[in-house]
Amino acid sequence: IEMADHWRVTAESNTGTNGFVTSNWERNDSTGFGQLGTGLTESSGVFSFPSTGIYKIIFTASFEIEASDTACDLELYITTDNSSYNSVAVARSGNNGSGVVNGTGASHFLFDITNISTHKFKFRTGTMGGSTYLRGHTDKNHTSFLVVRLGDT
Repeated sequence: IEMADHWRVTAESNTGTNGFVTSNWERNDSTGFGQLGTGLTESSGVFSFPSTGIYKIIFTASFEIEASDTACDLELYITTDNSSYNSVAVARSGNNGSGVVNGTGASHFLFDITNISTHKFKFRTGTMGGSTYLRGHTDKNHTSFLVVRLGDT
């Protein structure tokens, strides 16, 4: 393993919104964090890779869910042409109760990066209603992802 990087959402995001998470991203800076290699770059919520290879993306979404929101998603979208994006993995949670609850979902994906100029990824919230939002924090991981380069493509 030559590269490992970890990012998180730093504040409440996408309240009642189905859309891409374009802001409030930071590389983990908690005490004891250890990045390996160059790491990812980010621009308006779009993440780019430092080199070609096979990468494992593991992500966790933390939601504060209003009572009537039976499903909320954080989806991983990838592009291989730097233009059209496709959903390839989803972390889902929901609430069938009468009050606001916290929910967490997780998912993962192996991404074959054959061209660092065209292969990128971003995240999108879906099926989020009312006051449901993606949870974030600047000092600890609520909504976050880990990317590890496993080997050559």
